[in-house]
Amino acid sequence: MVGGGPAGRVAARELARLGVRVLLLDEHRRLGGQYYKRRAGAVRAQAGDLRPRGTRLAAEVLDAGVDVCSETAVWGVDDDGRTLLTVHLGTPGSVRALFTVLATGAHERVLPVPGWQLPGVCTPGAALHLATIDRVAIGRRVVVAGSGPFLLPVAVALLDVGATVAAVCESGTPYRLDRDALRGLRHPARVAQFAGYRARLARAGVPVRQATRVAAVTGGDRVAAVHLATGAGTVQLDVDAVALGWGFRPNTELAALLGCRTEMDETTWDRLVVADDVGGTTREDVFVVGEAAGVAGVQAAVARAAVTASQVARRLGRSPSPTAQRRARVARRAATRAAAWTAGRFPVGAGSWLPEVHDDTVVCRCEFVTAAELRCASRTVLACGDPDAAKGATRAGMGPCQGRQCFPAVAVLTGGGVSAFPVRMPVRPVSVAAVAAGSPIPADHDVPAGPADTAPSAWPTSGGPS
Repeated sequence: MVGGGPAGRVAARELARLGVRVLLLDEHRRLGGQYYKRRAGAVRAQAGDLRPRGTRLAAEVLDAGVDVCSETAVWGVDDDGRTLLTVHLGTPGSVRALFTVLATGAHERVLPVPGWQLPGVCTPGAALHLATIDRVAIGRRVVVAGSGPFLLPVAVALLDVGATVAAVCESGTPYRLDRDALRGLRHPARVAQFAGYRARLARAGVPVRQATRVAAVTGGDRVAAVHLATGAGTVQLDVDAVALGWGFRPNTELAALLGCRTEMDETTWDRLVVADDVGGTTREDVFVVGEAAGVAGVQAAVARAAVTASQVARRLGRSPSPTAQRRARVARRAATRAAAWTAGRFPVGAGSWLPEVHDDTVVCRCEFVTAAELRCASRTVLACGDPDAAKGATRAGMGPCQGRQCFPAVAVLTGGGVSAFPVRMPVRPVSVAAVAAGSPIPADHDVPAGPADTAPSAWPTSGGPS
């Protein structure tokens, strides 16, 4: 099991309860992923546990007998196409199992606008982390902008830590009354949550602007103003911080490295794993769960994880009880409905306005490559219509994020089709020493799928239980 977020933990817990031996690898110190992040001791003592359900779920995972290796990143796949290469606090290791379940989550989708490299601009996820986990606001006066339902809880969290939210700017029109809105009535919990956010913003006098996008961010040493493009023209708001993002993209690089078939979504320019409704991929021994299987929110993620756990258990000859099977069927239907509603309510066109990006706009912030450089590269024989060639010509996408943030922009600005940068190792930044030492595969790092009470000597030595 790769990933200790909600989906990874639910799948691991369910499998362990059925007698399957499970090793859970997670790169963080504490289990939780992004949704169930846990506050540090001092903050928790003062502000309480952020999401107690996440703490209980972590305990349930350990009580079920799951072996947890925390602070362990999976950065690649060995030549056999099965063995995962890991690093734990600088120490290399490897893991090989009969079945691999990927719960690698998602990362935020960002698109370049002039000035987005200024200090004071961050993603909504970063703003939410600081506000909820560390109880720190990213600024005194903030605009939250981009697209997706995630913008609303971010704005509320900023209010809760004392920031002034100048506006929430949604580039689409998901909040108008139409057929999609009526379809949302089939999800009363989500409707109630949405209503709660809107009520909290209304009480604070925060305007929620639809069909409004960030045209530019300006300032000197840091953000001083944000310029908003609306149907009526451009509006300037004086702020000292901007939370800017367009939802989430499934994290599928490891699945691609394992040889699972992937496809590009022509609307969002996201690489998606081709998987069935029980998480099965084109490799019989690899499953994908949670947001990595498609972004639809935490409830859908954990529902799909339970379905996948039941399927893996059957493959290992450990059939779930009739009650568990009924729960899995209900969860599958719920996940499908939630995924469809989320996709319909918050569409994102990754390249819809990128051709309007000014030449001096920084597109790749890791390597500081501008739109002008990319457009110039697209006119050369080498790079024309080929984002990967443009990457080699300009270094766009060669930084620490490996193109996760800038790829859609690079592809659009270089005239490339709906494709993706080839996935290469390492998929996570690791030291050269760890990569060099990670090739050997000691035999005692094999992971059996035997009963949960099998002697633990076969588990990898990199990273102990958490």
